[in-house]
Order: sequence, then structure tokens, then C-alpha cells
Amino acid sequence: MKNKVNVQEVRSGLHDRRSFLRISGLALAGTGLLIAGCSDDDDGGMNNTVPGPGVINGTFDLGGGDLGILTYAYALEQLEAEFYNRVVNNASFGSTFSPDERAILEDLYDHEVIHREFFKAALTGAVSNPQTMLLPDLDFTFPGVNFSNRLSVLQTAKVLEDTGVAAYNGAGKYISDANYLLLAGKIVSVEARHASAIRDLLNPGSTDFAGDDVVDANGLDEALKPSLIVPMVDPFITTAFTANYLP
Repeated sequence: MKNKVNVQEVRSGLHDRRSFLRISGLALAGTGLLIAGCSDDDDGGMNNTVPGPGVINGTFDLGGGDLGILTYAYALEQLEAEFYNRVVNNASFGSTFSPDERAILEDLYDHEVIHREFFKAALTGAVSNPQTMLLPDLDFTFPGVNFSNRLSVLQTAKVLEDTGVAAYNGAGKYISDANYLLLAGKIVSVEARHASAIRDLLNPGSTDFAGDDVVDANGLDEALKPSLIVPMVDPFITTAFTANYLP
């Protein structure tokens, strides 16, 4: 027999998650543009054989080294920000989700915009020529997603958030600059909270927030290198790009 659900406890839990998500997002924003303030002598972890981000053979390539990883992360943050932009600005947003759910999704949207703008500013300050080396604004499509359907939105959010966590975890070992690695670690911790919040909305009161499909027997989140992540997000991105110099 299932235990009777205590509505007040559920509401209280939603409120606590909303507060925690909001605080964690503000904490990240408080790091400011520290990453862009790294030494001008920093080469972004590149060497003479690895190109930075920019157009190669007519198509923008994310590049290699630290700058390539940062550009890769910027592309992923653009994707997540645009997804939540479409969620919260959908005409039926107010009728599709409860007030507490709307507050959580709005917080996630705010966080992803912060992440996106953070990487844009960081890369603008880190690359030698932002006009040619900064990843342009990407265009996206979300095939099969019904933004007026709660389950469709949350299931897609789950895929994107789980993928984002695995992407950051998998890319971390390829970052050579300690400042970049520290900030990537801060961002992935927020992304993991997003993933847990979405999973809990889908199946409240369960262990899905840290399901064994993403957390292994050692208590570690999944980690996937860029060459595995790019094909997973490619169906959502309509702007052509390559990632030929990432692992």
C-alpha cells in the first residue's frame, strides 16, 4: 500500500527547492566574470597544433584545448537557455504548470541565461579575436516537444539536464586551467540540482532525483566526453558546426 501523500509537505518541499535553486543561481552569478579576468598570457590550454574556435573549411568549429571546451559548454548553455525560454514564454505556461512548478522552471530559465551570458562574456575576454572566434548565436529546434504539455516539457528537460551534467563531468578532465576547472565545477553542481529538481517533478517523493540510470554504484554521476555528447544534442541544433578538435 502506498503511503498517503501529505499535501503540505509536498508544497513545503517545492518551496524549499525553489529557494535553494534561486540561491544557487545567484551564487553562481556572484562569481561575476572572474573567468574572463584570467591572465592575458593564458593561451586557453591550446598548443600550436590545436586550433582555437573559429570557421574552418567554411563551418564554425568549436576548437580544441581549454577554449574549445569553453565554447562547447557555451553551445550547451545556449541550448538549455533557449529550451526554457520557449517553456516559460509559451502561451499556455500558466495553465500547464502549477504555480510552484512555474516558479521552479522560471528559476531554471534564469540560471541557464546566466550560464549562457557568463560563457559569452568569458570567451569574449579570453579569445584573441571575438569577431571570428566567438561562437555565434545558435538556432534550435525541439522536434516532438509539445510545450503545452507538462509531461512532454518535463521529459525533455530531464534529457537536457542529464545530458548537461554528463557533458560537464566528461569534459572536466580535459581542462588544463585551474580557474576554468573551478568554475566548470560550480556550474555542473547547479546543473545537477536542475536535473534533480526536474526528476522530482516527474516522480515526486521517489529516489528518481538521483536515479541509478545516472548515478552509478560508486555514487558518481555519468561522465561523457564531448564526442559522445555532440551527437546527442545535434538533433536540437539547426546551426551547422563541427567539433573536430575535441576528445
